[in-house]
Amino acid sequence: MFVLCNQNKELVSYRAINRPDITDTEMETVMDTIVDSLFCFFVTLGAVPIIRCSRGTAAEMVAVKLDKKLRENLRDARNSLFTGDTLGAGQFSFQRPLLVLVDRNIDLATPLHHTWTYQALVHDVLDFHLNRVNLEESSGLENSPAGARPKRKNKKSYDLTPVDKFWQKHKGSPFPEVAESVQQELESYRAQEDEVKRLKSIMGLEGEDEGAISMLSDNTAKLTSAVSSLPELLEKKRLIDLHTNVATAVLEHIKARKLDVYFECEEKIMSKTTLDKSLLDIISDPDAGTPEDKMRLFLIYYISTQQPPSEADLEQYKKALTDAGCDLNPLQYIKQWKAFAKMASAPASYGNTTTKSMGLLSRVMNTGSQFVMEGVKNLVLKQQNLPVTRILDNLMEMKSNPETDDYRYFDPKMLRGNDSSVPRNKNPFQEAIVFVVGGGNYIEYQNLVDYIKGKQGKHILYGCSELFNAAQFLKQLSQLGQK
Repeated sequence: MFVLCNQNKELVSYRAINRPDITDTEMETVMDTIVDSLFCFFVTLGAVPIIRCSRGTAAEMVAVKLDKKLRENLRDARNSLFTGDTLGAGQFSFQRPLLVLVDRNIDLATPLHHTWTYQALVHDVLDFHLNRVNLEESSGLENSPAGARPKRKNKKSYDLTPVDKFWQKHKGSPFPEVAESVQQELESYRAQEDEVKRLKSIMGLEGEDEGAISMLSDNTAKLTSAVSSLPELLEKKRLIDLHTNVATAVLEHIKARKLDVYFECEEKIMSKTTLDKSLLDIISDPDAGTPEDKMRLFLIYYISTQQPPSEADLEQYKKALTDAGCDLNPLQYIKQWKAFAKMASAPASYGNTTTKSMGLLSRVMNTGSQFVMEGVKNLVLKQQNLPVTRILDNLMEMKSNPETDDYRYFDPKMLRGNDSSVPRNKNPFQEAIVFVVGGGNYIEYQNLVDYIKGKQGKHILYGCSELFNAAQFLKQLSQLGQK
């Protein structure tokens, strides 16, 4: 996964690209910034991609410019960046990679969607940026005398990196599984810790009496192994503490905001299944979620329905949203976007699978567990391909599909840049890069990771012009919707 231009992400944000008052020169600047970054990315990769993109979108502008830039660089053989040494990097595969450029506007529901996997949840509800999560720990008011100032909250930072084996293994798992795994790790650690404590007490004997010396000699072998496993144990303990803290913080949000209810409800809306509880009831329920959660839910409903609600119904929803304290600007923007998109194409479909609830957590519910998941649904995810994954699958596997049949085709290595949408390459691709112009999120990333698991020998990279969570995306929609 890669993200462009972290220093000045305002410049390439969804809002910057979709501003109604953007001038042509400003748009050129935005596109050039994205193209320069992508060009550097492919030079580093040491590969010249075959480019596919949808028509009539910002993604098409990026594709045209990138094709031109790659072509110009390849034409000047003496100064080309794609010769000699650099190309060695790309030689692990004889086939060129496919670059699929998609526009954020093909799917506005996913970035607003409440999620259920660990990494995406951390990004959604906590302060998570550049693989670092910042938590506030309240030190509580216990034992402080009356009238004392409340204690300051401690801020803690944790790095969630590929070195962290637990994170690597579970970042894509549904949250209840993560809670269960943390608990299991803790139990296995405690068993090992007891053994080390026993041996430590033996080490602590200063050899004043004969018995200690003879005991030491018997335990030398055990001690050696205990000492060598100490650093490993301490690291294990650090990771368990880290994930206990992070998962507890996430769990507090899930409970306080009923995120499991939102997640299940949105999955049903996106897969056109009937809801157990009406949308108005959830929006009007003062205990369910923040105003932001309610707005996200309603926008997903508004984006996903074929038939927008009648004016009278919309007024009723608007009133409920206003009463719940929601900012209605994002809805203004989505309304305009939908009217515009309607002329262009039908809304994205999200497959028709649903999550199934498994009642309460089985083992985590035991009394000794750190995570009391009472009242939280244990939702099991069924694999479904999101629009970006489906587009990639069609293009990578060379499937014919109305959704992607008119995608443009560029091959910067062809001498004459005649654009035809007829791919010369008839074989399925082994490597692909999906790049979302206008911003991406961990939900899409995870969906691609799950998709590629079943495809042997294939590699996918997911890139985006910025990585936002739902709150950041909602803020951009709100700015776009302001009069």
